[in-house]
Amino acid sequence: MVKSMYAAIAGLRSHQSKMDVISNNIANVNTWGYKSRSANFQDAMYQNVINSTAGNATAGGTGGQNSSQLGYGVNVGSITTNFTTGSWGFTGDPLNCMINGNGFFIVGPMIADPTAGIASNNFATSGLSLSRVGIFSVDNNGYLIDDGRNYVYGFTQNTDGTLNTDVLKPLKIPNDATGQQYKIQTYKIGTDGTITGITFDKEQITIGKLALAAVENPNGLEQSAGYLYSAGPNAGQITAVEGDYFLSNYLEMSNVELASDMASMITTQRGYQANSKIITVTDEMLEQLVNMKR
Repeated sequence: MVKSMYAAIAGLRSHQSKMDVISNNIANVNTWGYKSRSANFQDAMYQNVINSTAGNATAGGTGGQNSSQLGYGVNVGSITTNFTTGSWGFTGDPLNCMINGNGFFIVGPMIADPTAGIASNNFATSGLSLSRVGIFSVDNNGYLIDDGRNYVYGFTQNTDGTLNTDVLKPLKIPNDATGQQYKIQTYKIGTDGTITGITFDKEQITIGKLALAAVENPNGLEQSAGYLYSAGPNAGQITAVEGDYFLSNYLEMSNVELASDMASMITTQRGYQANSKIITVTDEMLEQLVNMKR
C-alpha cells in the first residue's frame, strides 16, 4: 500500500510540473515570438514481481513464464518546444520584421573588429545569440539594434557591389562620399532581408542584408531571459545563410494555442486530483489495517 502512495506522489509532482509549463504558455500568449512548450510524461522505474523464464520443451520440462512488473509512478521525461511560426502581427513600423518560416535573427554584443566581421559558418562560438523577435531601430552611431540593445548582424556588400555571405558584420548605415553617414529619412526591408534606407534627397542606400541562422536541431537551443537563444551542445550545425521570407511591418506573435492549453490545464488538474485521491484512499486503507485489532 505504501508503494501506491509513492506512485501517487510521483504523479502529483509530474502533474505540477506540467501545470507549470502550461501556466508559462498562457502567461506568454501575447509575447512576441514566444514558442509554446509541452511537458511529456514517461512511466517511472519498474520492480519485477515475477521474473520471466524461458520454456523447456524437453521431456518433463515446463513452459515459459512472462515477467510481472510493478511500476512506481510517472516522471517528466522531457519539455519540448514547438518552433512552428506564430501568426502575423501587423505593427506598421518598417523596421519591424518577422521570419515567416524557420531560422533566427543573429544578434549580440559588438565584436572586437566590426570591420573584419566573423565567419558566417562559425559564429555560434563567438558569443552571439539567436532571436525570433525583429523589433529593430537605429542607434546614434547608425547601427541596427533590437529592443534589447543587441546589435543586429547580417551581410554587407563588397566594394564591387556583390554580397559577401562568408562574413557576418553588425549592420550599419554607410558613409557618403564626404565620409559622413547618410541621413536616412525612411527604411524598408525586402522579403530577402535587404535593408534599404531612403535619404532626404530620395536616394536609396543599401545598408545590408539580414542574415538567417539555420539551426540543425532547434530543440537543442537554450533560451535565456527575454527571447534570446544560445547554441546548446545538442543544437548541431548552426550556419548563417540568406533567407527569402522576411516580412517587414510585422512581428511574429506567440504560437500558443490557448484553447489547447486550457483543455490541457483541465486534464492536468483532473490528473492531479486523481493522484490526490489515491493518497487519500491509501491512507484510509492503512487506517483500516491499524484498526483491525480493535
